[in-house]
Amino acid sequence: MSVPSIVVHRDADVLAKAVAARIITRLVDVQSAKGSASIVLTGGTVGIATLAAIAATPARDAVDWRRLDVWWGDERFLPDGDKERNETGARQALLDHVDVDPERVHVMRGSDSGMSAEESADAYAAELRKAARPEDHGPVPAFDVMLLGMGPDSHVASLFPGMPALYDTRPVVAVHGSPKPPPTRISLTLPAIQASREVWVVAAGEEKSGAVRMALSDSGPVQVPAAGARGRGRTLFLLDRAAAAKIPPGLGRHASP
Repeated sequence: MSVPSIVVHRDADVLAKAVAARIITRLVDVQSAKGSASIVLTGGTVGIATLAAIAATPARDAVDWRRLDVWWGDERFLPDGDKERNETGARQALLDHVDVDPERVHVMRGSDSGMSAEESADAYAAELRKAARPEDHGPVPAFDVMLLGMGPDSHVASLFPGMPALYDTRPVVAVHGSPKPPPTRISLTLPAIQASREVWVVAAGEEKSGAVRMALSDSGPVQVPAAGARGRGRTLFLLDRAAAAKIPPGLGRHASP
């Protein structure tokens, strides 16, 4: 796994716009090299603001949206269209405004699908397995970029500190008893996250600063899940100044205006 690089931006608004620009550049570069690209989306305030920033810039047209596979790192097990679903937020912020191929938007099925949470997780794992290629060397695609938010408790996706999902080696699991509502969710696991070519952890706000510090220290991922958020080739912690406030001085930071 790669060693994290840290990039700090002035505030949450600048952070969202900067991450949006990075995403566009990354997708264009990958599509130029390979023909198609893949991205894993996250929810949360900054995650959705980033998608809205992509939609708002004319540079979005540099991406061939028809040649993009869209996945999610986690989802609330709620009915289709529920405003709390990450998918709903992503569609409203970006996906409804670009020419994505519906067949390449890979949604985690909700509570109105007729499936249990476990069946939904299994179905998503099967979809991932179908998309994986021999060169990915595993049951999930080597995603070109995975976006992850992070909670003040250091959770990423729906992997919360100390919960059984952190020990699970399957690529996708149902999460019950989440400390953050709603209690039932679907989530990629750490092995699936770590299969990504690049993992970008995006965090803003002073309340995240302690979790950021722990995630960049020698903490173990069972107690600090974000410490396990690492990509095969590259890991970025993209932060605003408030979230970066407690990073030890010895860790290198790339400051932005």
